[in-house]
Amino acid sequence: MKKYTGYLMVGLVSSMTTMGGFYLMNESGNNPFITNASNQKNGDFELVDYKGNYGYDAPNFVEASNKAVHTVVSIKNYSNQRQQQQQQMFDPFDFFFGQPEQQQRGRQQPQQDQDQPSGMGSGVIISQDGYIVTNNHVIQGATKIEVTLNNQKSYIAELVGTDPSTDIALLKISEKSLPFTKFVDSDAINVGDWVLAVGNPFGLTSTVTAGIVSAKGRSINILGKNSESPIESFIQTDAAINPGNSGGALVNANGDLIGINTAISSPTGAYSGYGFAVPANLVKKVVEDIKSYGIVQRGYLGIKGFDLSNDQAVKQYNQQFKKSIKTQNGVMVTELVSKGSAVDSGIEEGDIITAVDGKDVTSFSSLSFIVGSKRPGDKVAIKVRRGNTEKTYTITLKDAKGGTKVRSKADLSPTEVLGAEFEPLTERQKDSFGINYGVMAKNVESNGKLAQAGVQDEFIILSVNDKEVSSQEDIEKILKNHKGRVSIKFADYYGRIYTKGFTMD
Repeated sequence: MKKYTGYLMVGLVSSMTTMGGFYLMNESGNNPFITNASNQKNGDFELVDYKGNYGYDAPNFVEASNKAVHTVVSIKNYSNQRQQQQQQMFDPFDFFFGQPEQQQRGRQQPQQDQDQPSGMGSGVIISQDGYIVTNNHVIQGATKIEVTLNNQKSYIAELVGTDPSTDIALLKISEKSLPFTKFVDSDAINVGDWVLAVGNPFGLTSTVTAGIVSAKGRSINILGKNSESPIESFIQTDAAINPGNSGGALVNANGDLIGINTAISSPTGAYSGYGFAVPANLVKKVVEDIKSYGIVQRGYLGIKGFDLSNDQAVKQYNQQFKKSIKTQNGVMVTELVSKGSAVDSGIEEGDIITAVDGKDVTSFSSLSFIVGSKRPGDKVAIKVRRGNTEKTYTITLKDAKGGTKVRSKADLSPTEVLGAEFEPLTERQKDSFGINYGVMAKNVESNGKLAQAGVQDEFIILSVNDKEVSSQEDIEKILKNHKGRVSIKFADYYGRIYTKGFTMD
């Protein structure tokens, strides 16, 4: 008992000492825990000076917010039930949309093949005649896209084009004299700059959050799901970004566009500190290409390699090849791709790429960003380190097919428009499915006609326009110079047969 009484007395003395100290500091005006207040009184409350005791004006984002909210729109994605069922059970982009409306209504079952709201996101008006930028994942698989402005007027939008490699999509609504945001040079922003995220999280329209640029050139390995050549060089921010913000604006303190909010880093799907935006410079290039050519023009270097700043990758490489390379900036070239831009340039395996056109290469993502911002036919100066020497090679960039010419949408082959490659069925596969014709779809692109019709990798294409197919060449012949409606019959993993239609532009 005496022991506990002693503990109690120590506690009381400590408490009295602490409170007494606070009292004395307050009396002397030296209390660091209490902010200086003005002499204005309002009842029992004292009004704190706007400047507080910091000696400078607090940041004011009223003008930037008023400017930005009128350029950000809400986007609703409509698709049919079958398409929703064909989607994977888990999609890393799901948490960007907000809750699907059918979940909000208690999961009631939609009618067969009837368009139903399947997700929501945001978009940014970039011209007064109605062009809108958003994320590809926001409108992916949509049969109808509804855009609602800040003034609550709604429109059905036209999908102009998409780029899964950057997760950017371009929409168009029929309207004039719209408020729009201006692009600024995203390369000029600095870590620590104030930024605002504007969007519609959780369906809460015209929401503005503030933060700073936390980092630049981030790669989070999220776009590889929808593209074989993703370009990830995100602006990282601690401005709160939540489900529904995707496709919205990241603006500077003047309200001008520095990025399109795309992803969050979260173990729960909700905000936990970091968001990521596609830089405005890359968005602008993608938009210009889609408007001018119908497709994105992108140069490819044609190498495989790894970040030398990645300790684990360096360690693994040293162990495998018995080397002693040190961790540093740059990209180690491990393979030159056939028909790529670099294969005949003089660059060799083992070279370390350190700069492109005078811009430092700090990682593979920064290399992809710089080169991916160029077009086929563009010349670039590649600086490499080989042993103790440095060399610079001038390379003419090629596209993914090995060409150096800029191509429009009209130059694409039928299978490129379909967005897939096709392999003949093996005899075993024919026996398994009980058929003697058909081709298997491979590398189905999310922005292609087949993906929009519900076709996925390893689905079997049976016929096109009621003609049986057994090879990629068969499909090319049927659709060569074809315009208008196309009918396609295909089977899914379980042998279920579907017939879908789309238009060849």
